[in-house]
Amino acid sequence: MTIKPNILLVYTGGTIGMVKDYKTNALKAFDFSQILDKIPEIQQLNCSLESISFDEPIDSSNMNTNYYVKIAEIIEHNYTKFDGFVILTGSDTMSYISSAISFMLENLRKPIIFTGSQLPIGDLRTDAKENLITSLEIACANKNNQPVVKEVCLYFEYKLYRANRTTKVNAEQFEAFTSMNYPALAESGVHLNFNEHFLFNHSKKLEKLIVRKNLVTDIVILKLFPGITENIVKSILQSKNLKGVVLETYGSGNAPNEIWFLNLLKQAIQKNIRIVNITQCLGGSVMQGHYETSLEMKEIGVISGKDITTESAVAKLMYLLSENLSSKDFKYYFEKSLRGEIS
Repeated sequence: MTIKPNILLVYTGGTIGMVKDYKTNALKAFDFSQILDKIPEIQQLNCSLESISFDEPIDSSNMNTNYYVKIAEIIEHNYTKFDGFVILTGSDTMSYISSAISFMLENLRKPIIFTGSQLPIGDLRTDAKENLITSLEIACANKNNQPVVKEVCLYFEYKLYRANRTTKVNAEQFEAFTSMNYPALAESGVHLNFNEHFLFNHSKKLEKLIVRKNLVTDIVILKLFPGITENIVKSILQSKNLKGVVLETYGSGNAPNEIWFLNLLKQAIQKNIRIVNITQCLGGSVMQGHYETSLEMKEIGVISGKDITTESAVAKLMYLLSENLSSKDFKYYFEKSLRGEIS
């Protein structure tokens, strides 16, 4: 007799959990304890389903690291009881949230699938049902008595991605997310097909789940543009309590090689502010030193983000800054793939 997997559905907020009050035409939060009434098809899945909802649903724009910790603690407290987790959040910040959770959970051996929708669950043309049902099916997927997926993922519109490789690229289309530098982990059509050789490859040693709850938020994203002034860069890099910078540069990691710009970066690095160089391009990688305009940044200690996304760079910076690493160790761990976030 096959034992049904136990799946925990966690609703934090977002469009997917909204239904329309047809008297007032206003959207209101849906009670996920009644999920089978709204989506009876879920009963066809071979799983036992329980749900937890935030007391007050959080709009994706109001998401912050306190809620990241709350999500991580829900997983931590229920980790041994459940075989998989489906987390529902607002799609606008889903790549940030799911990337952070991937770094906060070390030695993860179970599926955590983030999903949401562009239209509320009660809409006639909603994408919520397919996204939710397939996410649950992925969380249930088992092979040789082991879960097929053992990492933090994001599922949206027929594709499963590694969460810390994703970016939201469309506010209107159902295909809202992309993963430019890493292939989809699974595709849903007539059949649900896993690309198993792209899934995160764990060491065979079984280790206890570690939950990292300390995140440093004194960081900034500095996006370069032609004509950016010395005063603006100085005001950002000299911000009080600044600990880290995600520097969005051009192409393969290029930036102005003007003396004032390099001096400001150098002064910040001398104050132990960690500066990470990532590309503004959706696809491709930083290659510091490939062009003269990035060679000097490499020499003064700017860290290469390689092909990491902005969302993942922010999450990784928050995580590593809490570990009190030396400059040398920080550079080593940031440039090393910890959760499959860089190639």
